[in-house]
Amino acid sequence: MSSVFDCRDEAQLLPGMRQARQAIGRGELVVLPTDTVYGVAADAFSASAVQRLLDAKGRGRQSPPPVLVAGLTTLRALVAEVPEPVERLVEAFWPGGLTIVLPAQPSLSWDLGETRGTVAVRMPDHRIALELLEETGPLAVSSANLTGRPAAVRVEDAQGMLGDSVAVYLDGGPSHTGVASTIVDATSFIGGVDPRIRVLREGAIDRVRLREVLVDLLEEETAAEAEPVAQAAEPQADAATQADGGTA
Repeated sequence: MSSVFDCRDEAQLLPGMRQARQAIGRGELVVLPTDTVYGVAADAFSASAVQRLLDAKGRGRQSPPPVLVAGLTTLRALVAEVPEPVERLVEAFWPGGLTIVLPAQPSLSWDLGETRGTVAVRMPDHRIALELLEETGPLAVSSANLTGRPAAVRVEDAQGMLGDSVAVYLDGGPSHTGVASTIVDATSFIGGVDPRIRVLREGAIDRVRLREVLVDLLEEETAAEAEPVAQAAEPQADAATQADGGTA
């Protein structure tokens, strides 16, 4: 049976974080609040835990989950290279609602699914998420919902969809925005002929803010990107670049 902790209550916060950390260590799933929507998390370096996450959501390996990190140092350890424009994005928008897709560090021993050699990485702007990441290391985190259903903006929403497939639920109250992160593809900056940052899905960070940082390095908007993103909707993006994992 799942355990639920109201992390707004200091008396429940410490035991909740302890049980969450232990659950991750056992390869189990944890639901946690982030600055966008609730996420369901697993040890990024445990193939069986990542598969458990995909199974819980009803997703296949063609939709690998993004990875949440505690900061730039961890990002550097996970990706092949951090190009200068990506450093600009990190400085401007991390911690926050921006997920960045880059070629993964080839020496890493992990299996997130059919990533085609990429990884989607984000640093969340939420105390509980960051404290857990500091203790566990990188976590594979997808939005805490069943595929095709709205993303969870309350812990009760996640419970109703994921049930006992999750070992520990950390309740941080309602999500502040309910808007999923923006996803950008920066893979062309490593070995690309005409490198540009491409927006795979516009969410918490709009194109105007991205262009203020990137100027002409931001690829022009396509017709598909011009369509508005529904608030708290299950994300849709380019599976070939690993963004179709349902990012929190």
